[in-house]
Amino acid sequence: MGKKLLIATLVLTICLGAGGAAAQKKQSYKHTVVLDAGHGGHDTGAVGKKGREKDVVLSIALKVGEYLKKNTPETRVIFTRDADFFVPLDERAAIANKNNADLFVSVHANSNKNTKPFGTETFVMGLHKSQGNLEVAQKENSVIVMEQDYNTKYEGFDPSSAESYIIFSLMQNVYLDKSLKLASMVQDEFREKAKRADRGVKQAGFLVLWHTKMPSILIETGFISNEEEEKYLMSESGQDYLASAIYRAIRDYLAALDAEEQEVKKITVPDAEPEPENTLCYRLQVATTSAPVADPTEKFKGKPDIFEYKDGNKYKYMIGRFATLDEASKFKKANSTEYPDSFIVPFNNGKKISMNEAKKLEKK
Repeated sequence: MGKKLLIATLVLTICLGAGGAAAQKKQSYKHTVVLDAGHGGHDTGAVGKKGREKDVVLSIALKVGEYLKKNTPETRVIFTRDADFFVPLDERAAIANKNNADLFVSVHANSNKNTKPFGTETFVMGLHKSQGNLEVAQKENSVIVMEQDYNTKYEGFDPSSAESYIIFSLMQNVYLDKSLKLASMVQDEFREKAKRADRGVKQAGFLVLWHTKMPSILIETGFISNEEEEKYLMSESGQDYLASAIYRAIRDYLAALDAEEQEVKKITVPDAEPEPENTLCYRLQVATTSAPVADPTEKFKGKPDIFEYKDGNKYKYMIGRFATLDEASKFKKANSTEYPDSFIVPFNNGKKISMNEAKKLEKK
């Protein structure tokens, strides 16, 4: 064998060996966490007297990733961006979905025209409960106007219109419990260990969380518009404290997840029994998702007649089955606390119909 051929063969063998080891290591990961540093590139995000949100949150996110890699080697860490470049909001969620992430954590810094507010807060995806929550979401969502053809990409969503945010009213239910759990753990760490002012866990309609298929949170690490907090956010020690707090929350959440269930069994909702011709019924829609729920019977435990159907690119979940609108209305009222944004959907012969069609059939 010639010398050049021998060298080439050795190089190829080494490369293949390294690739195989990397593949094996990848398969050994127990969890995948996607860390999303907000903004980037031409999108600076909020701006303080000296600092820019895009720089601060990138540094914090990278530090969180390093803590996870060093202390939880069984966790795969993926960054939506690891340098100063722009990533559209929908692509950030797509990265998490494509990699079947267990968690999606988006890191941001807050701002306000009033320079007095300070403190940390963590959001989960849902319908805003206050004007303040809406304003935070509007600020973070406004980045989409920098994207080409954003009206088509985000289904006509207008980040400045309060009416547009109604689309989030049903999307909050599927991963809400787990998202709230992680968000609470983050805030506990900020308050107890990092000694930051705790502004609480909140809900609002963030586009970056909209299409994620896993528990997801958006963290506002502090107000860059507040001079003192800006100094903290820009300092090495401040970023270390914040990053280590986020890391510990993620670590403890994943440990709790492992303790609860070692293997998640995928359970598919049985196909609905064929219904006779012209059989009218009413169901209560309680959730809409971009991907099917792994275990609907567990998610809606104790609820009667769980029903799943695909409508376009969305999966919709119903509970209850009633012959009359009056019975369905009573059921809706009884479940209004747990599912405040639920609504009644009529079906005939297993197919969704309009309420007007249902009323005509019910009169026959």
